[in-house]
Amino acid sequence: MNVSDTVHYLFLAAAACFVIGLHLMNHPRTARRGNTLSAGAMTVAIAATVWLVADEGTISRTGWFVLASGGLVGAALGLYAAREVRMTAMPQLVSLFNAVGGGAAALIAVNDLLRIENAGARVSLPGALDIVIGAVTFSGSLVAAGKLQGLVSGAPVVFPGARSLNVLLPVSFVAGSVWLVLAPDSRTALYGLVAVALLFGVTLVLPIGGADMPVVIALLNAFTGSAVAMAGFVLNETALIVAGMLVSSSGGILTKLMADAMNRSIAGIMVGGFGTGDSAPAAGSGAPARVRPVSADDVAVQLAYASKVVFVPGYGLAAAQAQHELGDLAKLLTDHGIDVSYAVHPVAGRMPGHMNVLLAEANVPYTQLKEMDEINPEFPQADVALVIGANDVTNPIARRPGNAISGMPILDVDKARSVVVIKRSMGHGYAGVDNELYTDPKTGMFFTDAKKGLSELKAAVSEFVG
Repeated sequence: MNVSDTVHYLFLAAAACFVIGLHLMNHPRTARRGNTLSAGAMTVAIAATVWLVADEGTISRTGWFVLASGGLVGAALGLYAAREVRMTAMPQLVSLFNAVGGGAAALIAVNDLLRIENAGARVSLPGALDIVIGAVTFSGSLVAAGKLQGLVSGAPVVFPGARSLNVLLPVSFVAGSVWLVLAPDSRTALYGLVAVALLFGVTLVLPIGGADMPVVIALLNAFTGSAVAMAGFVLNETALIVAGMLVSSSGGILTKLMADAMNRSIAGIMVGGFGTGDSAPAAGSGAPARVRPVSADDVAVQLAYASKVVFVPGYGLAAAQAQHELGDLAKLLTDHGIDVSYAVHPVAGRMPGHMNVLLAEANVPYTQLKEMDEINPEFPQADVALVIGANDVTNPIARRPGNAISGMPILDVDKARSVVVIKRSMGHGYAGVDNELYTDPKTGMFFTDAKKGLSELKAAVSEFVG
């Protein structure tokens, strides 16, 4: 068996491991193992590629230097991101990863179309699709990361003629793709297609509000997978096709699930215009009179003498990096014989699975994490529902028609016997509407930073259960 055949089988084995790894990620208990398996398979695929290139002798010393430098820089940046990027910035990081994946896939097609004379339809057709999908993903993901980071307004950005432009641009890159397929050697068709696709990525994401960013991230992730699969067709490489389609299909399924969790259509999301971004009016004395402020001691008494407590984490928990304080408080209550669980909404946080990863980081038992459909029937039996920085996903007005979040599935927090909300202010969430939960007579508002508030609660509860 020659090197080429051996490498081909290694690629197939890596592709099979990608499938198994994705399956293992279905459950929190096996997710880490699946991630490790997939990372190991990718390492084997990269090593096999280097072996094949070395055996064929198709790269110069300069090429090896560039390849090694790129690998070292990429590995260093990846290691830095894994160790240093805060959980609150993880959505931005995922968007940047999407941009890198889409951009790299598009460059493969551009390189092949520039390098191969008389490329023909075998390269130009998937190459055109690769360029369009990859370039749209690249620029769109950069805009999404900018919105999440605050570099671009989280509110919908709409300029005169934006809707018309978003209709014209797809027509343009369809025409450009046909032109490139018919004339693969045309540099004008190639560069024009790249420019139009990059512009469309920007105009596609700008009008979308921050409330829809979790869905947009999932959709752009699916785009990245599709671009990688197209790059696999360009290179005639099975492993790349399999890996790309796995990402594309899983990203597409996740996009649909996230849209359903917000009661929004994917088409409606892409049209844009929903969500105004976070707002934070002053709290404390400036809060409306009908709001009932509470202290740490007030809440501690309720928690210490409760039989069942449900924690409802939101983005405020992630922003304060208070997951460890929450985990410590929950353990204190559990050790005291109190039934503790966590209600995790599908779109809690700023990206799919954000809360699950955050709580896993604090070693919260998987058995205590419950999804919306599982936990909602339990709220009426809960003595206390403690909401930490969650807003739109707990708003009762979603059950009524005629508002921005009408029909959105929510956590039935208001059905608990008592509700406590830890929040820095009375500011509304990304949907831009006030939360009626805060003015419910049985709701107590604990105005404080989540990290500080949970630490105070733990100390106060200890006085009662110690």
